[in-house]
Order: sequence, then structure tokens, then C-alpha cells
Amino acid sequence: MDSEKQQPLLSSGDTCRNDYTNLKQLPLTLNGDVEIKGVGDFCREFYVEFKRLWYLAGPVIFTSLCQYTIGATTQLFAGQLGTIQLAATSVENSIIAGFSYSILYGMGGALETLCGQAYGRGNIEMLGIYLQRAWILLNTAAAVLIFTYIFGVSILHLLGQTATIATAAGSFAIRMIPQLFAYATVIPIIKFLQAQSIILPMALIAVVAAVTHVVLSWLFMMKLGWGLTGAAMVLDGSWWFITLAHFAYVLMGWCGPAWSGFSWKAFNNLTGFLHVSFTSAVMFCLGTWYTMSLVLFAGYFENPEISVDALSVCFNILGWVGTVSTGLNVAVSVRVSNELGYGRPRTAQLAVIAVVVTSLLIGLLSTTLLLVYKKQYPIYFTTSQEVIQLVEELTLLLGGSTIVTSMQNVLSGVAIGAGWQTSVAYLNIVSYIGLGIPLGLLLGFKFDMGVKGIWYGMVSGASTQCCLLLMMVWRTNWNNEVNFAEDRIKQWGGTDIRGKADDEERTS
Repeated sequence: MDSEKQQPLLSSGDTCRNDYTNLKQLPLTLNGDVEIKGVGDFCREFYVEFKRLWYLAGPVIFTSLCQYTIGATTQLFAGQLGTIQLAATSVENSIIAGFSYSILYGMGGALETLCGQAYGRGNIEMLGIYLQRAWILLNTAAAVLIFTYIFGVSILHLLGQTATIATAAGSFAIRMIPQLFAYATVIPIIKFLQAQSIILPMALIAVVAAVTHVVLSWLFMMKLGWGLTGAAMVLDGSWWFITLAHFAYVLMGWCGPAWSGFSWKAFNNLTGFLHVSFTSAVMFCLGTWYTMSLVLFAGYFENPEISVDALSVCFNILGWVGTVSTGLNVAVSVRVSNELGYGRPRTAQLAVIAVVVTSLLIGLLSTTLLLVYKKQYPIYFTTSQEVIQLVEELTLLLGGSTIVTSMQNVLSGVAIGAGWQTSVAYLNIVSYIGLGIPLGLLLGFKFDMGVKGIWYGMVSGASTQCCLLLMMVWRTNWNNEVNFAEDRIKQWGGTDIRGKADDEERTS
């Protein structure tokens, strides 16, 4: 093949075509990887990859915003009911539901790696098998996690929460058990679709769910006066609508050969699949629980309701900003896994560079806006002057956290796409448990810095983790990662379809 010839990202014989593959390409090597010949080529390649990323990230960000709106709306209306209601929904969401969701979502990271690399390698039929294995494991995990909901009050008491907050949050948690199984079912479907760059249907489902949720939350929580009972009922209903809509999309056959029906093959090698899911869960959970612990420790200070409510507002803002980096996380995970599966290390590396630069700029912009409007945004979340004042004081830390969180999210996406979950789990242990939490407790309690001290420690640990991830990415040999991806596909039941196609192309 002439090095100056241009070709599509995937060969014409591939299935499940996506519009982003039609973007203009630069000169390619024999296997379709890009060639860089100077600064001009790099800038053009960077622009092309930037467009690819945002083609994927844009709908994902919109979907994440809509889904995040569901939880944020509930907390917003709960804040209008009172500080106890706001604290209850915040603690339930960040500790009980957050604990369970992080495990399930983390386990889904294995599906993201395997589906993405198998899709890039041409093993489309294996995606449906991976999806069914994930359903089995995640719903089994959800059945075990029910006990954290049932005994939520006791767990929160054990963790040191005040009796008032623990009772309200625990009661709310029991009503949220249906949401747990919705998570276990829909998370694998989301990963399955994202690996194929099927994004727009998810965005449509999410916007319908979000709009409906806002209206129903206002109706049941405020108009009819059902309070937290109405909040739980609407939340459960919204997430089961999302789940059933995704499930129907897959079963109706709109994913082509990626879904060929239920198969007994899903029960093969479940132990090995569990191992991969477990390491993915550890990597994701350590980061999520790290943030959750901040809410937990806030309950130990004087006036815990004020501290927890202020952190709830800050985490709401951080969550809104995080939806953007979450979209980039998914986009770069898909790009890296697909390109490594296809055997194009330089294109995968270029995707990493593009997403890191983009996330840094987004973090800086978000911090600037927060500092400029720090006196305005808290009033949209609470009417308590004490909470508003504490939120204003925490704004600088919140801004720094947005930058670090943006970088963390996208680097985690790189790790998932490449299959580095085990290594990143060790980095998280060193950064979070070894540094962040001890430093935060020391500053918060020993030096009487309160919530600020804990948050300073948290940011320090997160920054350390971010730097270690950057070093890991910088030192990566992407040619070796292509070989690892090929071995991983063969290990999990796939065949080297792409390798055979490349050999035939070279022969011709």
C-alpha cells in the first residue's frame, strides 16, 4: 500500500459502521496506522483525532448530563424540603448507593476493555457473549449488595453518622433497592453499546428520562407533598425506564452481529471473567470511595448537617463538571481499545495526547467560572445562609478539584481502554490510602482545619495519583500494548480476524 494513500479507519468489510470513521485521514502505514512527518502532520492528525473524540464524547456528555440531572434534581428538591432531607439524600447517594454503584460500574470496566478491543479486532460476535457474562456477574453482585441497603441505618451509625441523618438516609436507602438492579442490568448494556460507538440512542433515552424525572419529582415531592417517599419512587422509576429502553434496543436486533441472542457460552469461564471484573472494580472503587469518605468524615465535625450539606452542593457542581470528563473518559477508552485491537499503536497514542490536552483546558475553564461566580451559584442549591457561606469558602478547593478530576477521568479511560486496571489499582492504593486520607484526617482533625483540611488531603492524594498515571502513560510502549490486546482477545475466546485480514492485505 502506498504510504500516501488514504483509507477509512476500518476496512469496507467490517460491520457496525459508525459515522466517525468517515472523517478525513492523514497518510497511513500498511496496517492503517498514521505516519507523522513533522509538526504540520502532527497538528493535522491532532485535529482529526480531536474531532473523533468529540464525535463520541459529545453524545456521551449529553447522556451523562441527563442522567446526572436525575440524581441532582432529587437533591435539589430535597434541599427545598429541609436540611435533614438534603443530608439524607446526599448521604444515601454518596455512601450507600454510591458504594454499590461504584462496585457495579467498576466491574463493568472489564466489559469496556474486552468489548472495545474485540470490536477493533473484528470479533464482533463475542460482544454479545461478554454482555451476558457481565449481566450474570453484576446481578449476582447486586443481590449481595442488597444487605448494605437493608442495614443502611446500622452501617451509617457504625460509620459515625448522627442518629438523625443515619435514620433518614437508611430509610431512604431501603426504598432505593429497585434502582440497584437497574444499575446491574443497564451498566453492561451501556459498555456494550459504547464499545461500538452506538451513542445517539442512549442520549435520546437519557433526555426523555431526565425531562420526565424533573416533572414527576416536582409533582410527587413538592406538589403532592410525598417528600422522600415520592423521591424514591420517581428515582426507581426513572432508572428502570432507562434500563428497559436500553434492553429493548439490544434485543430488537439494532446492534447487528454484536447481538445474536442468548447463549450458553455466557456461562463459560465466568471465574476468569470475575477476576478481570474484580480488578476493574478495585481500580474504580478506590477513586469513588475516596470521594465518598469526604462526606463520611464531614459528619464527624460540629454542625454535621451544615458540613454534609455544603459538601453535597460542592459535589453536585463537581458532578456536573465531571460529566464532561466522563464523556471524554468513554471516548478515549473506545478509541484506545479499538485502535489497539486493530493494531494501530500511534493512532492510540495520539488519542491519549488529544484527550489529555482537552481535559486540562476544560478543568481550567471550569475553575475560572466557579471563582468568578462563587457568590451566585450556591443559592440555587440551598436556602441556608450557613451552608451558602461554607460553600463560598470551599470554592477554591472545588476549582482545584475540577482540574484534577478532569485529568483523572480521562487517564482512567486510557487505562481501561488499554487494560491496565490492575496496575492502576495499586497506584490508587498508594495515592489515596497511603497519602490522601491520612493527610486529610491530620489536617482536618489534628490541625482543626475542618472540612477544608480533609479536602486539602484529598486533593493531594488525587493529584499524586494523576501524576503517577501521567508518568505511566508517558513511559508506555504502545507497540507492546497492541500485542497485549491481541493476546487478551485470544484468551477470552476470540479469533484473530483482523490479523488474518492484515496478512491477506500484505500478501496482495
